[in-house]
Amino acid sequence: MTIRSYKGITPTLNQSVYIDESAVLVGNITLGDHSSVWPLVAARGDVNYIRIGERTNIQDGSVLHLTRASKSNPDGYPLIIGDDVTVGHKVMLHGCRLGNRILVGMGAIVMDNAIVEDDVIIGGGSLVPPNKRLESGYLYVGSPVKQARPLTEQELSFLKISANNYVELKDEYLAES
Repeated sequence: MTIRSYKGITPTLNQSVYIDESAVLVGNITLGDHSSVWPLVAARGDVNYIRIGERTNIQDGSVLHLTRASKSNPDGYPLIIGDDVTVGHKVMLHGCRLGNRILVGMGAIVMDNAIVEDDVIIGGGSLVPPNKRLESGYLYVGSPVKQARPLTEQELSFLKISANNYVELKDEYLAES
């Protein structure tokens, strides 16, 4: 794994975190307990910060970045990801905020200042445009995303199951090393 400092700030990895050796993490990034970052993930906490909650998994080929502070946006947009979040393969998260128990489908893009409330599924290939708010308890699909329907009880339960599956998998990987 490549963990690099930027301007004297090094990523912080909490208890039992797994980072694949091909992933790159730079700068002001914090990973919560039992989270995992899989092959070819690029996460740059260089012009703002990234916070990843507990039991959250960032899958292969995903890109995590943020928005720099400017005169028109004095705080910029950090990237904040809650607990029990599954970020599918090749997802782009940029300066957005994700709550807890979310599944971001493969190839989805979530842009600056988008807010995804708790208990949401974003369909694969979807585009969440800047400043969009996704309300809790729904499936969102499309480009740009539209609220498709309420999540079923089975889907709501699956959000936690998906996160737990990746906790088990990262534990298996850690046991091998």
